[in-house]
Amino acid sequence: MLKIFIVALVGGVIGGGAIVGGYTIYQQNESSSVMTDNSKGQTGVSNIKVNVSTQSTKAFNKIQNAVVSVEAYSTKSSGDSLDDIFGSDSGSSGATSESEGSGVIYKRDGNTAFVATNNHVISGSDKVEVLLNSGKKETATVVGHDSVTDLAVLKINAKNVKQVASFGNSDNIQVGQTALAIGSPLGSTYATSLTQGIISAKKRTIDTTDSSGVNTGQTTVIQTDAAINPGNSGGPLINLAGQVIGINSMKLANTGSSSASTSSTSVEGMGFAIPSNEVVKVINLLVKDGKIKRPALGISLVDLSYVSTSDQKSVLKLPTSVTNGVVVLKVANNSPLKAAGITKYDVITSLDGKEVKGLSSLREVLYDHKIGDTVEIKYYHEGSQKTANVKLTLEANDSNTTTSSNSGN
Repeated sequence: MLKIFIVALVGGVIGGGAIVGGYTIYQQNESSSVMTDNSKGQTGVSNIKVNVSTQSTKAFNKIQNAVVSVEAYSTKSSGDSLDDIFGSDSGSSGATSESEGSGVIYKRDGNTAFVATNNHVISGSDKVEVLLNSGKKETATVVGHDSVTDLAVLKINAKNVKQVASFGNSDNIQVGQTALAIGSPLGSTYATSLTQGIISAKKRTIDTTDSSGVNTGQTTVIQTDAAINPGNSGGPLINLAGQVIGINSMKLANTGSSSASTSSTSVEGMGFAIPSNEVVKVINLLVKDGKIKRPALGISLVDLSYVSTSDQKSVLKLPTSVTNGVVVLKVANNSPLKAAGITKYDVITSLDGKEVKGLSSLREVLYDHKIGDTVEIKYYHEGSQKTANVKLTLEANDSNTTTSSNSGN
């Protein structure tokens, strides 16, 4: 070991000396020219042209002028804000709040152009404007919207529309294929931003929630790792042919707090888009009728799992064998269940012969039916199981499809 160490050390010294000596000679020979001629430090720009066009760029160019920013405004009524209640001078009646999202122009018919976007972008707004990629702004009219599928259709003057997008077949996409997301992340300041990823899952069934975090059912979506941020909502997810294969709708931001600690898990690259085949079906119905006609039960309810075991026994008087269902909290006057005798604190366990495990499964079965259909409902009343045949006479709307403990279904 000692010999090896010495050899290595000597080799280092000799090598170092050679370098130092070489440096001294070079400096002596070159020092005068460096001091007298600075022209050798000049440079220039190459005339060589490199074609860096890729398939992603070509796809983007096919649709970029069809992608728009959607700006929705709602006027505050006097007395409905915290500023009004507590007398703050910072607020004023008639003030507007703004929601920004994205959209895609998918059809032009004469002087009218149609835009697809998300319902949550324009829901509750009094005024909607569309900002084109050219920078021109157009006033939009809401043709129709649907809270269940979270889709909406707008129409604008087509005078300044330069490009229209086409829809691809979302059934033909494959996991691993390149996907491009276009929209206005964080608002119109970053309009027509392009991000690239892949199709992470072709058909992913996920739970959906309303603005209060209450489960409103389930939906089947395309999962992608292309960056999707607030403001991308309503913008297109496209393939490398420049075709729309989905409408970007949501992303998984974090997994929430764990039971063991208050820390949350950061999540990246999990965005979701409504498949184009579903989009086309819904927007065509919205253009035709302005809404999607679905039946409603006209009740407020909550998942049985949210009720404590003690309350299930003492208040609901349920047998211990009943572990799934939904609890009726209120029955509207126009509810078709009223005539059937279903009342507050009854527990619905089956609809049309299918088990009701919770809110989402009830809605899935309900929306398979049309207004006017008759369905069988099994429920528990004061601990006893009962059966009723109910005719679905009530039509769903925004006020009775937001499934939470204080709204209808």
